[in-house]
Amino acid sequence: MPEPSPRPVTYARRLGLFSATMAVIGGIIGSGVFLGPEVVAARVGSATLTLAAWIVGGVIALAGAFCFAELGARQPRAGGGYVYLRDAFGAFPAFLYGWALLLVIATGATAAVAVTFAHYAVALLGWSGRATLPLAVGAIALLSAVNYVGVKPAAVTQNVFTLLKLAALAGLIAAGLSGTAPPAPAAPSGLGAVARVPRDAWAVGAALGGALVPVLFAYGGWQQTNFIAEELVAPERDLPRALVAGVLGVVVVYLAANLAYLRLLGAVGLAASAAPAADAMARVLGSAGTRLISAGIAVSTFGFLNLVILVTPRVFQAMAADGVFFPQLARLHASHRTPTGAILFMGGWSSLLALSGTYAQLLDYVVFGDWIFFGLTAATLFRGRPRAGPGPGFRVPLYPWTPALFVLAAGYVVASSVRANPGNAAIGSGLLALGVPVYRYWRARRRDGAARPGIPRDTS
Repeated sequence: MPEPSPRPVTYARRLGLFSATMAVIGGIIGSGVFLGPEVVAARVGSATLTLAAWIVGGVIALAGAFCFAELGARQPRAGGGYVYLRDAFGAFPAFLYGWALLLVIATGATAAVAVTFAHYAVALLGWSGRATLPLAVGAIALLSAVNYVGVKPAAVTQNVFTLLKLAALAGLIAAGLSGTAPPAPAAPSGLGAVARVPRDAWAVGAALGGALVPVLFAYGGWQQTNFIAEELVAPERDLPRALVAGVLGVVVVYLAANLAYLRLLGAVGLAASAAPAADAMARVLGSAGTRLISAGIAVSTFGFLNLVILVTPRVFQAMAADGVFFPQLARLHASHRTPTGAILFMGGWSSLLALSGTYAQLLDYVVFGDWIFFGLTAATLFRGRPRAGPGPGFRVPLYPWTPALFVLAAGYVVASSVRANPGNAAIGSGLLALGVPVYRYWRARRRDGAARPGIPRDTS
């Protein structure tokens, strides 16, 4: 009698609602809320329009969260958007999405965030600037190791650092809204040309439209939790709750943080600031405030770094399981039940990008591509619902208007990015096009009968 074949290794369902919500929040809040709001204020020129831009962006982010909540509840599979695109539009666009994540978007973001963390950590510790790159690579290696040994320790790490970054933001908000500060300084000469207040409805609309691009980038990241849907205990129930609660929580935090900036710096002062969180805290607490917010940025970026390393290898594992990437990356560790090969691959490539110093320029080239795939993924609802029906689980409210709003917003971000820098967009399109021969190679190899590891999935 033949020996029974061993049971295939599957992902372990070990994450609950709290961990999923912390992943959503941690995936959105990086360093942008500490360093980026000045761009929004400069484009609209007034406190009212600054807050309006963050509110409109929050509504659009919530619309996207609703879309991904229905998709995740319907298909709670590791790989998230890659799986939705593959099943709705075919293997090729799904591969290009994974290729963009692999080549630059996720790995370049990992490198950039690791260097940002190291920059602030080195300054806080009083180390030499020469320690920045070794510390950045060390952070990538450490968090790759944590994620290697299991999704649970990775999630605990994520929970701790998300709570710490929320505590840092709570301190900033409390200081800004309740503390006393000296009067905001007068605007520097010539600043009015930078932070001009629009005078008519058309100008207001144009200013808000321009401000929405950095706002929507600041709100991005919640979709990454769908990558680990297969590791949630009850994904059909908890993933939609985590997405909606997490995005709503971030909207509240972002609005409160901007209120604090505006109270302490004013709209013109915020527009003129290169580091609004540090400037705001310095006005309340002096140099101690600057150090506190620097520690908050270090903590926030470290938590975001862990989140990217936690979720993204699931996409590479799904690609490999489909036969369009290195077969070794499809395997899950027998004991840890994590995509260990994909984690090591991502950590290694991200470290090389960090050491090369090319990650920032590469991200500038292809960051618009992230929103192409955002919009395409939400659009899969228009194909999936007519064929499968809305399903018994979570449903997008106000369908089809809600996904239509998000798809249009994604298209606007892409068009604005291309218009702002057509040269970068052309180079980025070329980098994406490099995925075409790679895809053809793997498809040809699969047709030629190469072994495909085919990882069965636990959909119970």
